[in-house]
Amino acid sequence: MSVRLQKFLADAGVASRRAGEKMILEGEVSVNGHVVRELGTKVDPLHDRVMVDGRAVKAKKKLYLVVHKPPGYICSRRDPEQRRTVEDLFPKEWAGILHSVGRLDFKSEGLIFYTNDGDFSLKMTHPRYGVRKKYMVTLKGEVTQEHIRTLQKGVYQEDEVLRAVQGRILKANGSHSLVELTLAEGKNREVRRMFEVLGFEVERLVRTQIGPIKLGQLPKGKWRTLTEGEIKSLMSQAPDSQLSSGARTGR
Repeated sequence: MSVRLQKFLADAGVASRRAGEKMILEGEVSVNGHVVRELGTKVDPLHDRVMVDGRAVKAKKKLYLVVHKPPGYICSRRDPEQRRTVEDLFPKEWAGILHSVGRLDFKSEGLIFYTNDGDFSLKMTHPRYGVRKKYMVTLKGEVTQEHIRTLQKGVYQEDEVLRAVQGRILKANGSHSLVELTLAEGKNREVRRMFEVLGFEVERLVRTQIGPIKLGQLPKGKWRTLTEGEIKSLMSQAPDSQLSSGARTGR
C-alpha cells in the first residue's frame, strides 16, 4: 500500500510530517535514486528505496510508551551535566530510537509519552489539535478562586500568553495549596511560569493525564505500552492517521 512520502518519513521516525515536508522541498530525500521535491509523491514502504541525506530509511515498528517520569530525570537524550535521562529507564535495545512527546522539566514528574512515530508526536503536541493535559500542583502560599480566574483568562510572560483551560483548588490554607490545572498547549515550563507571574513558588508538579490517558497506578520510573484502543482514542482528532502498536509492559 502506498503512502505519502512525508508520512513515510514520520512513520520511520525521521521527522514529523511538517519537518519531512521541508526536507522534501529542500531536496534532501530521494526515492529509488531520484531526488524528490513533490509533496504529493507516494511510496511503497515495502519495495521503494528511500534515502535521506544519503542514508537509507526503513519503516520501523512503532512503539508508544506511557512513562511515569520521576523527578530528577531529564527528557533529553544527552546532558552535559551527566544527569539521568528518561531513556535510562528503557531496555538498552531501544537506546536512541525513542523520543519524548513534549517535555517535563528536571524537577517535574508524572505522565509522558515516548515514541518513534513523528506523526503521533506532532498531533499530541501541536496547539491546533488541543490535546488536553492535566496537572496536580503543590504551591507555597494560598491560591484563591481569583487566581484561578486570572489563569483561565491568561497571563503574559516573555511576550507569550499562558492560559489554563480549567482550574480548581483542591486544598488551600495560609501556607500551602493544591491545585489541579488543565492546559491545551505545551509551552516550555508553562505551569511553573503561570504561577511565577502570580508570585507563587511551585513545590511539586505532577502531570496526571494526557487526553483520555491517566497516570493511574503506574509506579515512578516504570513504563507500559499504549494499547491499540488508547492510541485510537488519543488520535480521534486525526482520523487520517494509520497507527499500529504492540503490547509490551515495562518491568
